[in-house]
Amino acid sequence: MITPELQQYVEQEILPRYEHHDAAHRRDHAETVINQSLVIARQLNAHGDSLDEDMVYAIAAYHDTGLCEGRERHHEASARIIRQDKELRRWFTGEQIEIMADAAEDHRASAKHAPRTIYGRIVAEADRVIVPETIIMRTIQYGLDHYPTLDREAHYERTVQHLREKYGDGGYLQLWFPDSPNAARLQQLRQIINDPTQLRDVFDTLFDKMAD
Repeated sequence: MITPELQQYVEQEILPRYEHHDAAHRRDHAETVINQSLVIARQLNAHGDSLDEDMVYAIAAYHDTGLCEGRERHHEASARIIRQDKELRRWFTGEQIEIMADAAEDHRASAKHAPRTIYGRIVAEADRVIVPETIIMRTIQYGLDHYPTLDREAHYERTVQHLREKYGDGGYLQLWFPDSPNAARLQQLRQIINDPTQLRDVFDTLFDKMAD
């Protein structure tokens, strides 16, 4: 059970910040990561862990707030936002806030090191909400938002390159909980990536919907 006052603060003051982000990282994305994080944490707690659900909730809520400063170092900006938000001291100790900031900083899929704590692993895993069509849609959305001058074929090439680099066989994406639903869904996504005809069909269908 999340502390009601914390939830109210996050819903009124933090989640609205996502409305200013690109289409792939708006409020619905933050809410999805929150929900997935809590599912993972509750599964771990049911098996004997003692994770603080308020911390899990807050980390997920803040994890992409740093996108307001650009994508390249957004994970570091998110950590800084957590450390600087004095309101969080109403619910968390200084030590907890440091753990939360570290987790937000460690969530990025392209990070060179593993998350330092289990809280970081949870939000990193939850952020990889791997639903094949959603992943492809978000990749197209990002391209349309950030490279509006590209034509259809250039968007397709960018989408394929990103999907292969991140999600393909040998890609940089890492899953931190092998038994999570993400593992099976990643294999489904890789099947699409490895089938050029199917990938093109999915891309064309989604691109037509979003480009209208």
